[in-house]
Amino acid sequence: MSGSTAVEITPQDRVPVSQKVIYGVGSLANNLLAAAIGCMTIVLNLGLKMDPAKIGLIMAFSKLTDACIDPVMGYISDHSSFKWGRRRPFIFVGALLAGTIFAMMWQLPSGHSQNFYFWFFLIGTNIFYMAYTIYAAPFIGLGYEMTADYHERTRIQAYANVIGQIAWMLIPWFWYIMSNKDYFPDSVTGARKLAIGVGGTVAILGILPAFFCKEPFYKIAVKEESKDTNTSCRLVEGLLHHATSFFTGVWVALKNVRFLKLVFATFLVFNGFQIVAGLSSYTIIYYLFAGDQNFGGKYMGWFGTFSSICTFCLIPVVAWAATRIGKKKAFIISTVLAILGYAIKWPCYVPGSSQAVVTVSIPLIFTHWDLTFAKGAVNWIFLSAPLISFGFAGLFTTVCSMIADVCDQDELENGHRREATFGAIYWWMVKLGMALALAISGYLLNFTGFNVEFGSQQTPSTLLLLRVFEIGVTIIAYILAIVVMSTYDLTQERACEIRRELEKRRGKTASVA
Repeated sequence: MSGSTAVEITPQDRVPVSQKVIYGVGSLANNLLAAAIGCMTIVLNLGLKMDPAKIGLIMAFSKLTDACIDPVMGYISDHSSFKWGRRRPFIFVGALLAGTIFAMMWQLPSGHSQNFYFWFFLIGTNIFYMAYTIYAAPFIGLGYEMTADYHERTRIQAYANVIGQIAWMLIPWFWYIMSNKDYFPDSVTGARKLAIGVGGTVAILGILPAFFCKEPFYKIAVKEESKDTNTSCRLVEGLLHHATSFFTGVWVALKNVRFLKLVFATFLVFNGFQIVAGLSSYTIIYYLFAGDQNFGGKYMGWFGTFSSICTFCLIPVVAWAATRIGKKKAFIISTVLAILGYAIKWPCYVPGSSQAVVTVSIPLIFTHWDLTFAKGAVNWIFLSAPLISFGFAGLFTTVCSMIADVCDQDELENGHRREATFGAIYWWMVKLGMALALAISGYLLNFTGFNVEFGSQQTPSTLLLLRVFEIGVTIIAYILAIVVMSTYDLTQERACEIRRELEKRRGKTASVA
């Protein structure tokens, strides 16, 4: 079946809009943590003068920690049976811990050596990612099990990505906020204050899904789990049982070919972007605006916000297309459009000047807000943003919905609901790639010859290599992702057959309302 057929959703399967919105708010908290830590690390280089290679190693090691504990947390969530569910207690505790620790780890003391900052931040990020995983793994699993309907799953992911995209609208402004002399004396102080705001926001928003989202597969999962668990076993036997069950679940996921195709496609799109994402900041500051960090920061903010708004608007389009032409086709078409966007980015990179600006003053109740824009050919780069935005708009809206379908296939073949395990292993493999990408990114920046001490006097070869890596690496990764996804074969017809077989064997899920 090459396309997709719209099917009436039963009241049993329809997730109320309020729950979809609340899940989206949780996604906003999740994205804010994931994005803020990557964006704010520029302070370590430009604020504390740390070697980019050392910064890359910090982020790589912490991501490895994050990746390694993901499957463990996924397993714990899948096999828990609290009064309030398998997911929600962890989501509540994890949001509070992650928000608090994020705020604390950016309270960087001044006047110390690079080695001090290396170990301070390395230890801090590792502790943070442990807390973050307590939130993220159960939260992702919750999204996969909020409904059993093939298309309603796509709509849930669309809500999550639309609302979660707000984080990416805010993130591009972080450097401008942290480095703005009108707000803070220096960027390190700015990072301290901003982190408190981010951590508090995450703690408040992140706990909401724990109160308002349902777990319709909870009773089925507990019933299936009880078949394999001997509640009278002794401690050692119980530990052995869970150890065996954990590795069995990991192995089952890793040998699921359809699941691996989704993982590798995400690995390529997400990390194809991540490996060179930081280079775009340097390109804008040092190529477009000759090292003017203040105006370059503003421009990064406007470009990032515009790109995020484009993604925000395109997610519903991709979700609609996925219900008409199929999830796989929607992913492939979105990725092709993103490749075209990166291709036209090269001729759109036209150097400008921080003098070529126009300022608009907007009066507010007690003050005014000055908006400063670039003018002239330097703005051509904005032409690429709508097409580039199709990449992430298509990726998580379609792939995360397809993982929920794979979880049904796994239950049919192996008799267990393992949404959090699949979600954790999915992100585990992606994060392993992200760790590699972050480690490589610092060395790529050094390879270009960039030197923070040169300021606006970066060499022409440095400015050229910044653009070559940023655009070329991403295009190659996206093309490979399309090749991987072209052979994915879990269609709507087969997904519906799997659901019918499951319901005949173990009954229907609880109501989602």
